[in-house]
Amino acid sequence: MSTITSEPRVNLKSVTPDVSAGMRALHLAAAGNAARAGLPDPLLELLRLRVSQINGCEFCIDLHARDARTGGEAPQRLDALFAWKTSTLFDAREKSALALAEAITLVHDGRVPDEVYRAAATEFGDEGVAALIWVCTVINAYNRIAISTRMVPPNSQS
Repeated sequence: MSTITSEPRVNLKSVTPDVSAGMRALHLAAAGNAARAGLPDPLLELLRLRVSQINGCEFCIDLHARDARTGGEAPQRLDALFAWKTSTLFDAREKSALALAEAITLVHDGRVPDEVYRAAATEFGDEGVAALIWVCTVINAYNRIAISTRMVPPNSQS
């Protein structure tokens, strides 16, 4: 039985502008914190894209793939993102961040394992790990908003 319908969904930005503004402020705060922790934007876009892939958020996949390409990310790396664990296109630092992002996203599958957290902490330190956790938390929340309200990428809207 399918749960996909064509029924109209609420526009959260219109109906709850204060909460939407709060979510935007959280996003900006997390991004600013990541910048202060020295996390490069291309890494953050990879994380946002990978989390969105896991969650199956069409809107966010489209958005963050475009942002990554605009930011200079190589198409080959974007194509290989699903296989980051075995790919030689990603370095140890990126892999530790991606592992943490996946563990946070799939927290129901056994929480965030100590070895995953430890690897990220070794690569990024406390400030960097804190920034990674916030960035991943925000994109997971945005994925849930976009999926719940059936947001679609701009080029696929009728």
